[in-house]
Amino acid sequence: MSRKERRYESAKFIHNLEPDYQKVYLEIPDDFREKILTKLSRLYGEDTAKEYMPELERICRVYYAYKTEEMLERTKTLDPKNLFTEEDVILITYGDLIREEGASPLTTLSKFCGLYLKQTINTLHILPFFPYSSDRGFAIEDFETVDPELGSWKDIEDLETRYKLMFDGVINHVSSKSRWFQRFLDGTPHYKDFFISYDSYDDLTSEERSAIFRPRTTDILTKFHTIDGEKHIWSTFSKDQIDLNYKNPEVLVRVIEILLLYARKGAVIIRLDAVTFLWANPGTSCANLEETHMIVKVFRDILDLVAPHVSIITETNIPHEDNISYFGNGSDEAHMVYNFALPPLVLHTFYTKDTTRLNEWAESLKPPSETTAYFNFLDSHDGVGLMAVKDLLSHDEIQFIIRRAREHGGYISYKTDKDGQEVPYEINITWFNALCREDGTPHTDLQVDIFIASRAMALALQGVPGIYLHSFFGTRNDIDVVSCPISKREVNRKALDYNTLTKAIDDPDTLTSKIIRKLNSIISLRTKQSAFHPNGAQKILKVKPEIFAVLRTSPNEDQHILSLINITDDEIQIAIPLREVQVLKQEWYDLISQDKHTFKDENISLTLKPYDIVWLEPQ
Repeated sequence: MSRKERRYESAKFIHNLEPDYQKVYLEIPDDFREKILTKLSRLYGEDTAKEYMPELERICRVYYAYKTEEMLERTKTLDPKNLFTEEDVILITYGDLIREEGASPLTTLSKFCGLYLKQTINTLHILPFFPYSSDRGFAIEDFETVDPELGSWKDIEDLETRYKLMFDGVINHVSSKSRWFQRFLDGTPHYKDFFISYDSYDDLTSEERSAIFRPRTTDILTKFHTIDGEKHIWSTFSKDQIDLNYKNPEVLVRVIEILLLYARKGAVIIRLDAVTFLWANPGTSCANLEETHMIVKVFRDILDLVAPHVSIITETNIPHEDNISYFGNGSDEAHMVYNFALPPLVLHTFYTKDTTRLNEWAESLKPPSETTAYFNFLDSHDGVGLMAVKDLLSHDEIQFIIRRAREHGGYISYKTDKDGQEVPYEINITWFNALCREDGTPHTDLQVDIFIASRAMALALQGVPGIYLHSFFGTRNDIDVVSCPISKREVNRKALDYNTLTKAIDDPDTLTSKIIRKLNSIISLRTKQSAFHPNGAQKILKVKPEIFAVLRTSPNEDQHILSLINITDDEIQIAIPLREVQVLKQEWYDLISQDKHTFKDENISLTLKPYDIVWLEPQ
């Protein structure tokens, strides 16, 4: 089978439009029932667990009945070690970042990817594409409908035939305009405990408030008028984003039903947004609690049973060790975690022109099993989070990153700390601006080289790379939105006109054209190298502070690639002993430049140009 066919076939886990209860029937294994009952009992008590188990089994059987015979056969040969391979590169985008008159945004996105990214990305992460009331899609009104402003389920199904798809499970909260919350306001008995409510604002004490880990500076409680009078409702992120109450098992069951709907609609990766805040327990930090991990494990158990082709990725912008705890033991929780420490560490590396801190951290990166992987991203629709490096960099080092980012046009979002003080939470800036200072002059080729060198770090490290759509274009900060009363995050969410964009790409002298061509070239090369498989071994080499060096080895040990990146604007000479690389070959080939090198003095001796990227493979 050709590589192109492999990339296409891997996306095809397409379900029937209707359940087939006659041909497809799921037998619930005893060990599955026991695992789920144990977890539900720890969350809700044994009696409640037994009460809800039949409903969970029903939901699993309904989903399973949508599976085609082809899917059932594919599942039998599914290798969990290859859920992710070197071919996987994830594009992160809103459904409407590229707009074209007379066409639905999802249709336009599909057309653009087919024309300009078809040899580069094989997975689309379309940020929440459901009807919403605020926060650019993250205050969902209806979990089961595609926003008609973007397109329809038919558009999603069309994308499913050509790409793997990542859906957002925005399951920590719902919009205040959602049906669920409106039923709560109406006093509908079934929805009475769907949300965390207090009769009085003071029912949540000041001590309990100060203990809560907050990603925002707004109040944790929002006042609403209900049919039963005034209520104060738990809202972690905003007044329009109402937290679900997972202490009510009915909430958990309904969310599981939604996640399986997403699997049926084409998701092969489900992103659990803000999952660390899932379980609220006043008197604690209400973040990263044991109960939250337990719920993620329940999700994993269910997917392993009925949809083993679907992976979970957790989005937890918290200190690094807490973040990677969502791997669980390597087989019982998330398949992937966002590598939140990577973006600020890469910025620190380029700002200081020193790889020491990055190297120290990268040496510690060891996924707990062959079925897990880091999600290596540098920028996103939000910004560059700072929480993950809280214990990796000193206070002064973090402040240095903030100062430099501000000099480059960045903005800072804050959270409220335990003592009530506002502290930096994330940097809001485009990745191009984060690296290249905006001074009003035209772009230079050196700026393009800096930008590509930074992206090459995420491509070389062990894991699955993800790239936000704006990074393919070298987008600058959208400063027009800053004067408006909206989120600072909007600086990196500008919608682009399709015709204007494609015209810029087709002009070889534009920044957009240079960046997308160089990125496409290096990414498409990466997807053909087995050494970059997420399970490929990784060794960080401390060559010089100015050089980021990592040796990758394929899982079968039949390919080695030594990635070298100069992070400075100086020429740097290096000499790496072959014994340190542990590949005693004299003939090496640079996959990027296609230059051949012969090293006869038992050293890999090279001169790297400013921001040079070299991928050496022994011959």
